[in-house]
Amino acid sequence: MNALDRARPLLTPAAREEAREVSGYIDLLGPDRHESPGMAQNFMLTSALPRIYERWWRPALGRVAKGAFGPGMNEEKRIARLLMALSPGDGVLDVGCGTGNFTRDFARSVGPDGLVVGLDVSETMLTRAVNDTAAAGFDQVAYVRGDAADAPFLNASFDAVCCFAALNLFADPYAALDSFTRVLTPGGRLAIFTSVRGRSIPLRTFETVISAQSGMNMFERDELVDALAERGFTNVRQRLTGVTQFVGGRLSE
Repeated sequence: MNALDRARPLLTPAAREEAREVSGYIDLLGPDRHESPGMAQNFMLTSALPRIYERWWRPALGRVAKGAFGPGMNEEKRIARLLMALSPGDGVLDVGCGTGNFTRDFARSVGPDGLVVGLDVSETMLTRAVNDTAAAGFDQVAYVRGDAADAPFLNASFDAVCCFAALNLFADPYAALDSFTRVLTPGGRLAIFTSVRGRSIPLRTFETVISAQSGMNMFERDELVDALAERGFTNVRQRLTGVTQFVGGRLSE
């Protein structure tokens, strides 16, 4: 059974009715144009971005946001794996997977008996992800085009959920957190990499302007830590670097 066939039973009944295979991934949105919350996500949906995203755009933008001494891309992957405590056989949902760079890394950790599902709204990103994943020889990876802010999966479908560099782009990030919580098994782990507001008045003023122009969310320092605790997560951890943060926790059993 291939990864797409393994992923289909995890979809909600409504999503299964809409599902069709396109270019090697499951498409739940069809030709409908995705409504993005602002300029930043509009750019993420362009056809040009997949060609530069993995090598240039994501590392460069991350370096600026994380600061000169912040973790690089390989360290980001390591942090994600640690926050999710991945082990062979796990089921993982990678929200806002883009071209599948992190998705494929998680596939190495869960092994052939595990399953990693990458979820994104961008057709061009997913097409690149499918091609690169096939070239890398991972049979335990499936991609789904759907609403990342309302994961179209059954309750308790995944052992771990990752959302790196995407939560700040969602129109309703708290609905997305509710969705992540819903699809996690009891004891499941969540890993998030997203924005965090600075403390100085000039920086916060600049952040407000950027947020208004781009549609990106800027979170207060304790905002997501508190949000995870309110949703039943324990052992919530946070690492701040530049204007970004890594946050993770384990859902109560």
